[in-house]
Amino acid sequence: MSDTQLTVTLSGGDADDARAVVGALEGTFGPPQERPSDTDATVRMATFEGEGTGTGTAEDGHRPLSEPVTVTVQGTPEAVRRASDALSRVFTARDEGAAAGDQEQERQLVLES
Repeated sequence: MSDTQLTVTLSGGDADDARAVVGALEGTFGPPQERPSDTDATVRMATFEGEGTGTGTAEDGHRPLSEPVTVTVQGTPEAVRRASDALSRVFTARDEGAAAGDQEQERQLVLES
């Protein structure tokens, strides 16, 4: 796993909410390799493998979430920290806990506008 690889799993909210959360991470990680689907799924996923350009801020184009969204970020400790920081700048984030492995970390956040 590279230093910037990150998997994001989202539950709650709708497809627009998922796009808002993913958009908040693009300034830090660049465009995702996989975007959340537009279907009526109850769980959506996005993956990032790059560095952001630094040309915009996560707040650009921010829209309120329709309801609280539970987000699980998984990757290297540095990627998880950066993702948590980026999401906390845009949304009200409540930390629901973390799990750490040898080379990977997982953190769960509940996001609200």
